[in-house]
Amino acid sequence: MKLPASSWQHRDGLAALMRALGGDAGDTRFVGGCVRDTLLGLPVSDVDLATRLPPDAVIERLKRARIKAVPTGLAHGTVTAVVAGAPVEVTTLRRDVATDGRRATIAYTGDWREDAARRDFTINALSADPATLEVFDYFGGEADLAARRVRFIGDPLTRIAEDHLRILRFFRFHARFGTGAPDAEGLAACVARANDLMALSRERIADELTKLLALPAPAETVALMVEGGVLKPVLPEIVDAAPLARLVRREAAAGVAPDPVRRLAALLPPDPEVAAAVAARLRLSKRAAKRLVSAAVADDDEVAAILAYRIGREEAVDRILLGPRDAATAKALEGWERPRLKLGGGDLIAMGLAAGPEVARTLQLLERSWGEAGFPADAEAQRALARDAVDQALRARQ
Repeated sequence: MKLPASSWQHRDGLAALMRALGGDAGDTRFVGGCVRDTLLGLPVSDVDLATRLPPDAVIERLKRARIKAVPTGLAHGTVTAVVAGAPVEVTTLRRDVATDGRRATIAYTGDWREDAARRDFTINALSADPATLEVFDYFGGEADLAARRVRFIGDPLTRIAEDHLRILRFFRFHARFGTGAPDAEGLAACVARANDLMALSRERIADELTKLLALPAPAETVALMVEGGVLKPVLPEIVDAAPLARLVRREAAAGVAPDPVRRLAALLPPDPEVAAAVAARLRLSKRAAKRLVSAAVADDDEVAAILAYRIGREEAVDRILLGPRDAATAKALEGWERPRLKLGGGDLIAMGLAAGPEVARTLQLLERSWGEAGFPADAEAQRALARDAVDQALRARQ
């Protein structure tokens, strides 16, 4: 089989890079995702290369060709070439000397099949000659692509023992590329070794889970994970995938883009304390943690724009889509920008309020009435609303 011609193969600088690395002599090939996705007719974003050349030779050749070389992963044999402003990872052929489930000790090799054998799935082990576009398939990856089947190379338990993250990658790749039931042997191995996930850093787990939840339709795959107890060792709070399936449908109905933080919130109990604990465990960013906690608060059917003003646009969209109201309400917030109230506490004091807690309460009342009026930008309209709020506060004193 030959790799179909594709626009990414003609990117600026790629031909010069291949000449520098002996692509025409069989020293360097396209490898991994760019080969897989081209065979599937999918767009290619990243181009990765594998080479027989050791890293120091790669760096030397790139320098001679005046191509920027960045030693991004020399411990793993990877050099990043920067061509036309875009990165291309160049990795020397490797074999594993020792693994512990989290990292591998590697040695370089000149054997293409040996390098392919250390990869996770057959569909990721394909490579292609840049000159002839001939595809090299050592483990049946082409047949698995045709069947839309994600299958470990060799014994699944051995592959998982080498890198425990492959458990989560199996499900992510099935959700992205698979059709029908997952490979039975691979699924059984992932279920049997689920406790191995506990040895991984929570950042790696969060990264892989985020990639899974960002896919267009992950709910069925997540349901398989829940059913098999795969997530239980690291996320025991996730016990039902049905709320995720509901959210995916509502996102589609509203025309709102998938969001992994929102989707994680759907999988958790509606409890802010639980959400905060999960965010801390997964070491999510402050922004993601704030959204996850906010999403755990029940939607009270507040006017969408007022809700967005009070808690933030993304947080409002999360609550609407996770709650009971019409999903289309969330679409109305697309492109919404927080309006600016031109009055502050000093203006309310000038209207007759005494400094203190009364000002803060009245300001909140003003913001609500301003929102109910549609957030008018006109200064006089805002001042009239402020006058009404102050008068109400003064009457309440009596």
